[in-house]
Amino acid sequence: MLLGCIADDFTGATDLAATLVRYGMRTVQVIGVPDGPLPEADAVVVALKSRTVPASEAVSLSLAACDALLAGGARQIFFKYCSTFDSTAAGNIGPVAEALLRRLQSGFALACPAFPANGRTVYQGHLFVGAALLSESGMQDHPLTPMRDPNLLRVLSAQVEGSVGLVPFNTVQAGAAAIRREMTRLAESGRRFAILDALTEEHLLAIGEAAAAHPLVTGGSGVAMGLPHNFRAAGLLPERRDAAALPAPHGSCAVLAGSCSRATLAQIGVARDHVPVLELDPLATPDAAALAQQALDWVEGRLSAERPVVIAASAPPDRVRALQARIGREAAGALVEAALAEVAAGLVARGVGRLMVAGGETSGAAVGRLGVRSLRIGPEIAAGVPWTATESGLHLALKSGNFGGRDLFLTAFEGEVA
Repeated sequence: MLLGCIADDFTGATDLAATLVRYGMRTVQVIGVPDGPLPEADAVVVALKSRTVPASEAVSLSLAACDALLAGGARQIFFKYCSTFDSTAAGNIGPVAEALLRRLQSGFALACPAFPANGRTVYQGHLFVGAALLSESGMQDHPLTPMRDPNLLRVLSAQVEGSVGLVPFNTVQAGAAAIRREMTRLAESGRRFAILDALTEEHLLAIGEAAAAHPLVTGGSGVAMGLPHNFRAAGLLPERRDAAALPAPHGSCAVLAGSCSRATLAQIGVARDHVPVLELDPLATPDAAALAQQALDWVEGRLSAERPVVIAASAPPDRVRALQARIGREAAGALVEAALAEVAAGLVARGVGRLMVAGGETSGAAVGRLGVRSLRIGPEIAAGVPWTATESGLHLALKSGNFGGRDLFLTAFEGEVA
């Protein structure tokens, strides 16, 4: 293993793993902190469910993952968080990054969530989603991590003890050597972190090159683009043409959606006109077992190898707020996760061999219920969304709520021949 990665949710882990595979690293995603030997791969991504847990728990899980990766031989650690910098005033991005710096005995790390392929860019330290500031992108309504401040220096500074600097656009545009010099200057002046501007993939490749000697790199999956080249340039990584190879798929296909993002709601809307769609209503039936049974009764006679069924518990912001007001914020999230996790298990028992799950928290719950311990990463079906294969041969696509085009639930299965 060359690169050891820690991701704060499951879809973010597959997003990162897909990027590494695309740039020629054989990559395996493991679920939770490893408790035994790590799989053979160029990169190992540890998928945690730590984005919205208390900061102290996120730190503990991340340090345990870091120790396992270092014991497995990792030469560099990558801490991956969402390209919309999902966090709260108390963390968890800052506390985890600072704890990892201490564990690695390093004094400085970059932070760059940019992912231009999905419209996430950073300019003058401000995060944009498409043409809108993060705070005007819909993320301000996120039920767990509402993002109302697009100024990443301000957001990160509130979460860490050390100070935060900026590597601005003009420096990034000048290339890897200029970026490296500016990061060195910031570190020597006492900055513990630096937000880096990035508008294009070329910027991200330059940032990755500039961070070749950093023990810790933090950011969205985009900034990992340049890391495989560093290992290849050092003679540690051979050229690989089969990094995305997976076993043949089998069985019928289905989509589970728990994300309430605008992108996922639009994807459900498009699917509704083409394939069977069931929209569960947790507000009307606030019982996980009853919701799961509704879904599993509904799929009888509808499962097919030719087209997916879509089962969604997603809802617009007003419905989410109503459910949270009725049963509590944490209980509302747990209800949807538990219901869809049970549906995932029921679908696989009924012969589903190709399953897409939309939403990081939903993906974590589904993977846990299915008992999946590791995923071999395959080809991308959208930017940041790869097919993966479990130990049993189940093909899983774990989709961040914000990712993918409007017709993703339809096109995802077109290249998969059962």
